[in-house]
Amino acid sequence: MRYRVNPKTGDRLSLLGLGCMRFTKKNGAIDQEKAEQVMAHALAQGINYFDTAWLYPGNEAAVGRFLAKGHRDEVVLATKMPQYKVKKTADFDGFFGEELERLQTDYIDYYLMHMLSDFASWQRLKDLGVAAWIEAKKAAGAIRRIGFSYHGGTDGFLRILDDYDWDFCQIQYNYVDERGQAGVDGLKRAAEKGIAVVIMEPLRGGRLADQIPEKAAEVFRKAGGTPAEWGLKWLFAQEEVTVVLSGMNSVGQIDENAAIAEKTETGALSGEELAVYEDAKAAIRSGVKVPCTGCGYCMPCPHGVDIPTCFHSYNTKASEGWYTGLKEYFMCTTMKQKPSAASACVGCGKCEKHCPQRLPIRRYLKEVKKHMEGPAYKIARRGARLIMRF
Repeated sequence: MRYRVNPKTGDRLSLLGLGCMRFTKKNGAIDQEKAEQVMAHALAQGINYFDTAWLYPGNEAAVGRFLAKGHRDEVVLATKMPQYKVKKTADFDGFFGEELERLQTDYIDYYLMHMLSDFASWQRLKDLGVAAWIEAKKAAGAIRRIGFSYHGGTDGFLRILDDYDWDFCQIQYNYVDERGQAGVDGLKRAAEKGIAVVIMEPLRGGRLADQIPEKAAEVFRKAGGTPAEWGLKWLFAQEEVTVVLSGMNSVGQIDENAAIAEKTETGALSGEELAVYEDAKAAIRSGVKVPCTGCGYCMPCPHGVDIPTCFHSYNTKASEGWYTGLKEYFMCTTMKQKPSAASACVGCGKCEKHCPQRLPIRRYLKEVKKHMEGPAYKIARRGARLIMRF
């Protein structure tokens, strides 16, 4: 296994991390025996970074039962505060204490504020006293490193990154999402600040592996290798990437991904290999709705629309299905203190003056609103507002 060092803390972290959220289930519950087999094999392969969260049903408890069998010191344990459920200062201790009990430990190595979606979501936590709470937990040794996971536009990510002395961050990043969410600009800024960057959704939950469009799969096969291998290699080769999380739920997946990590050299991609990715992306995007590159020149919108994210989600719906696209759209534009969905557009046209591709942005935003903000979206939005209120 290859390892990379958190530049800020000196921690030695496995390049391939175990994302625990996709453990196999049996009769509606996590198959503990198989989960422990997976975790034990990951350790045997040199994987030391294990990622879980309060949100994943039964997950922390499953990991905790494994750790309690003498493995705690072998694992760099990452879990997350469900910040979206925090309503008062006392909730920080409430959720954190529950996580320690589930995980059968008295400290967390890498602790994250889970699913921040914009700067306002971070500011809300600051207003509740999260900074003082973090410092107290770090001083007591209950939290070793502090970070955040992010689903939102690049601007919001950069503001959060610059607003606090973070030890690490976690972002969605892959060769298709290079300009989506935090994107390559966020990755490089975090690396410049000297903190570890943990990557989630490297294969978009398998959709860039066994669910990839056939035309794109054929591009990779002709170049030699599977879509999964090419997807992971793209990340492993980037020096700014510290850990790549993979939701592996079998021994075979661990062996396959560990072998890819072992043989991929930093900066190893040639011009010919990069051209393969471009051909694959062109095949994936052949059915996209908006030819937006995500450059961000249209931002900021004076009315709060996150234009690149709206288009990215709309294109995701076209290429990967309505559920995937709607989920991304909802998480990245609507589950925010200040929503940034396409429906906020008033048609002022300022964005179009700055678009280097001269896209009819206002017309495309109307399409996004029509196709992304239908009945299912409105029901989900109403439910989310009730949850956030109460």
